[in-house]
Amino acid sequence: MAKKTFIEVQKQIEQLQKEAELLRKQEAHEVLARIKEAIAVYGFTAAELGFEGGAGKRSARPVKSPKRGLKASGKAATTAAAKFRDQNGNIWSGRGPRPAWFKAALEAGKAPEDFLAK
Repeated sequence: MAKKTFIEVQKQIEQLQKEAELLRKQEAHEVLARIKEAIAVYGFTAAELGFEGGAGKRSARPVKSPKRGLKASGKAATTAAAKFRDQNGNIWSGRGPRPAWFKAALEAGKAPEDFLAK
């Protein structure tokens, strides 16, 4: 077996690092898809996922860069207010797919108007 040079090993390391990063991105994409599916199926709220900080609790939200959260117009994007709310504290803005708690209530014979946030 021929000896490898330092430069050959360095090139091999670079290639393996690129390959590892590609695999990490692919796996992260798959994990994120499974997480989003579970959130939609079970209707988890942000609070249940630990994204609403309380007194003495650190928020799990990452710090946004100044350019994130801006619309194309340059104005800050706003979070939609809760349009629907149930007695258990579940909320939904009315945007995006219906959460599981809302679907279950409709299937149980409730009307969307029964959950309008006041």
